[in-house]
Amino acid sequence: VQLQASGGGLVQAGGSLRLSCTASGKIGGVNARGWYRQAPGKERELVAIIINNGITNYEDSVKGRFTISRDIRKNTVSLEMNSLKPEDTAVYFCDAKTNYGRVFWGQGTLVTVSS
Repeated sequence: VQLQASGGGLVQAGGSLRLSCTASGKIGGVNARGWYRQAPGKERELVAIIINNGITNYEDSVKGRFTISRDIRKNTVSLEMNSLKPEDTAVYFCDAKTNYGRVFWGQGTLVTVSS
């Protein structure tokens, strides 16, 4: 099973993008889905996470601007990003965490925010 992330691109500051992460098949035992990002020269950081019970959590700098959501039928998790800032520029990755300890990762999608 692979995760496919899409939706990245170049946008001006203040603009919006919507990232999607779709699994090629069913992943059993998933208990959380998340979005991470990695800027040049920096470590990968958690941006947003949604747990099976629907609870979400966000990195402080994106609270109020980003929204994570899921479509269980389509096996997709999305990240709506509004009011984008140049410091949001990074490669964004999605993951799926399982209750047996394995983590599935998607390939990254590049988000570039110009000032």
